[in-house]
Amino acid sequence: MKREPTGEWFASISIETGDDPPAKPDSPERCVGIDVGILKFAHDTDGFALGPLNLSNERNRLDRERRKLSRKEHGSNNWEKQRRKVARRHADLKRKRRDFLHRVSNYYAREYDLVAVEKLDAKGLMELDGNSRNRASAAWGTFRRMLAYKCEREGTHFAAVDPEGTTKECAKCGAETDKPLWVREHSCPACGFEADRDANAAGNILSRGLDQVGVVHPESTPSETATAVGTAVSAVSASRVIEQGSPALNERASASRAG
Repeated sequence: MKREPTGEWFASISIETGDDPPAKPDSPERCVGIDVGILKFAHDTDGFALGPLNLSNERNRLDRERRKLSRKEHGSNNWEKQRRKVARRHADLKRKRRDFLHRVSNYYAREYDLVAVEKLDAKGLMELDGNSRNRASAAWGTFRRMLAYKCEREGTHFAAVDPEGTTKECAKCGAETDKPLWVREHSCPACGFEADRDANAAGNILSRGLDQVGVVHPESTPSETATAVGTAVSAVSASRVIEQGSPALNERASASRAG
């Protein structure tokens, strides 16, 4: 039993079942590498880009309630009522973010045989100067943890790989090229391979994930899955994912199975 700052009570019940998770395939057919970021929450090797989760309205409402709380006499009845309003705004923001992460992680765990993501140092990134609020909102560490246990539950291979150099390294030939953050395209001076910056990184993540798990992609190499410059990318707004009954991810899953 737990009482939240909003005054609500929640009960957590854990049970053991005799059902074992499905066996992970020896030769996974559907493999995906996912590059996470701020401009795009996720860009994968299948050419799917998911926009960032916009919580600006929730933050604005939270800030308004905080200002009201600061004007109340601490410890008074009015202060306690306002404190609960602030807590409810906090809870709304947290639940909206977690719902979004649950939907996206469920999709990848269920639709693929192998999922590879970056093992980012979320705590270290938070300590960097500038844009820490957006990095916190992205909740990359929570997303990775959700993916890990859901992949285990679904019988999907999961790999969290070292992110160092995934942006600089060419997914086709392995040559490294420095790119400032504002450069959104990858153009390799060694082999001439061109791709979207995030798609190239996702290709490297998938390659490292395949090596980590010890399997070979049966259809194509990671470089062939990277979205070339000028190629249409299936982009979905995060707002579509968090809407009640949003078909954004289900539509993509249905289309991929039909193809």
